[in-house]
Amino acid sequence: MNETRQQAERARKAFLKLAAGVDRTAILKDVAAALRENAPSIFEANQKDLAEAKAAGIAEPLYKRLVLNESKLRDVITGIEQISAMEDPVGRVVQETQLDEELILKKVQTPIGVLAMIYESRPDAGPQIAALSIRTGNALLLKGGREASHTNLAIGEIIRGVLDKYGVRDAVQLVSTREEIAELLKMDDLINLVIPRGSNEMVRSIQQSTKIPVLGHADGICHVYIDEFADPDKAARIAVDSKAQYPAVCNAAETLLVHAKFPGREKVFEALRSAGVELRNSGFGSEYLDLIMNVKIVNSLDEAIEHIHQYGSAHTDTIVTQNGESARRFLNEVDSAGVFWNASTRFADGFRYGFGAEVGVSTNKTHARGPVGVEGLMIYKYQLIGNGHVVATYTGESARPFLHRKL
Repeated sequence: MNETRQQAERARKAFLKLAAGVDRTAILKDVAAALRENAPSIFEANQKDLAEAKAAGIAEPLYKRLVLNESKLRDVITGIEQISAMEDPVGRVVQETQLDEELILKKVQTPIGVLAMIYESRPDAGPQIAALSIRTGNALLLKGGREASHTNLAIGEIIRGVLDKYGVRDAVQLVSTREEIAELLKMDDLINLVIPRGSNEMVRSIQQSTKIPVLGHADGICHVYIDEFADPDKAARIAVDSKAQYPAVCNAAETLLVHAKFPGREKVFEALRSAGVELRNSGFGSEYLDLIMNVKIVNSLDEAIEHIHQYGSAHTDTIVTQNGESARRFLNEVDSAGVFWNASTRFADGFRYGFGAEVGVSTNKTHARGPVGVEGLMIYKYQLIGNGHVVATYTGESARPFLHRKL
């Protein structure tokens, strides 16, 4: 048996123990404290990664994602503390039905099992998904990008050190090589969900290489639509924030759609240019992750929605307008995981939604959609409590009827 399969089997055993009754809240509080206490060693490891990345000539957007500074680590720790303060979701009764006297059916939240998380560049993604996994009672196999190996290892060992105190060290494990990932993707008997977070090519490759369910999105092609009835100041502020506040992420807008009758067009264009954004009128459907934005003039709300459905990736799209009817139509008709009105696309984030953190943004239409936090890492099972009940009682000519009473 190879080491990768042994890792997955250890993760399976740790999941069963973590889900059964370990104090997950205490673990999360200790993880937050340990990350804060060991911040200097994390920053030291990150500096090694940054130096090696610069020497290797890494692209600027990837370099920015690789940086883990005090403010980013503070956000990670705050998110973990928020997650620790959440009500424990494991075992929560979602629905309860009385089928008959002394025959109760419960729908109960349970962990998914063993998760495999594969992500690039951003070392802050590791502790976020680890915290969400612990909160939900799932075990986690983490494969970060080679460019962040020093930072990932430092953070991983801190988290595993805390888990070790509770007897579940293997609930979070690091996977180091691409070959190991190929092995993991074959283990549909041990791994329950794969979560890729990275480039379009990487995500599509994983989706095509495994029978295991994959949660995530390949593209982050988000739109800002400025309606005929938009406030010019709001339009400029939202367009700039959506594109330029942090362009190297999936919820940054890639295309600006502007109604032909909107009077503040040049004001918005100038604001974007002043923020360093290059405006283009081609390349629709491209994900730049940089200070580049496609612009198209449209003649109607219908044309804007049609463009989004043709070129978008069902991630996040926003309308800027003072017209409630236009907003209502946009919110209801745009088929994306996040649809906003007078707000930046950059709000599409688990931390900002109050989830504490996220494992990524899903454009799937099964199980979980949008920023995936605690709820997206839970599944459910049915528990039936009877008192000698048998199906024969409820069949045949003299069948006893079910109550099916919601409790």
